Amino acid sequence: MKDEIRKLIGVHARLPIDASGLTDSEDLYQAGMTSHASVMLMLGLENEFGVEFPDSMLSRDVFASVNAIAGAIGTLQQEAA
Repeated sequence: MKDEIRKLIGVHARLPIDASGLTDSEDLYQAGMTSHASVMLMLGLENEFGVEFPDSMLSRDVFASVNAIAGAIGTLQQEAA
């Protein structure tokens, strides 16, 4: 899952660095992701993983790192099962 998340970060987050080199805990905002890019990333994640982020998860913390995103997607997939 984390490799797929990195691929989507590379496509949607508009980072000035190669997303494949990101560590799991690296802060995406410090790496250059804007709030607009985080929305585009969210839409890409929803499409790829078949989930929908509820309003309660629309915070900077949820999209701050590969680990945070993977945790949120895991939670959403468990709730849907």
